[in-house]
Amino acid sequence: MKRLWTPAWIARHVAMVVLVTTFLGLGWWQVSRAAAGNAISWGYAVEWPIFAGFVVFVWWREVRHALRGVPPPDEDVTASASAGSPAMSTTPGAAGSPAMSTAPDAADDARTEPSRPGIRRPVRIARVPAGPGADDADLAAYNRYLSWLNANPGAKPGDYPG
Repeated sequence: MKRLWTPAWIARHVAMVVLVTTFLGLGWWQVSRAAAGNAISWGYAVEWPIFAGFVVFVWWREVRHALRGVPPPDEDVTASASAGSPAMSTTPGAAGSPAMSTAPDAADDARTEPSRPGIRRPVRIARVPAGPGADDADLAAYNRYLSWLNANPGAKPGDYPG
């Protein structure tokens, strides 16, 4: 729970309390206006508490996300480091002999960082331009048509001889 008392989280807690109090106050103000005869204020009297509920929902979701994202402080760092040290790993090409490595293997990555199945980086595929002789027959015909339209500015597309 200490990670929820950093300066950034204290600002979030204060903002949540201020927003919820303000939204509920505005809702009560709209109820008093509606009771005085302003009929449209009934809609606003319902909307402001919904806004306050949304603020509480987002705040609660962020708290749960923050508590889930960081490993608990009770875990002994030295025990986890000695159990799966990234410094000693076996390389598949060396017939199982231990080798010094600075990069952690896939098992260490999976243990230290939780996987996020819904978030992935986009894959970029490099397009190889076609060579000068690799034009498609349809593309060549279309290019001839465009050059004819350019050469005959007053012509209609139906006048094309090709």
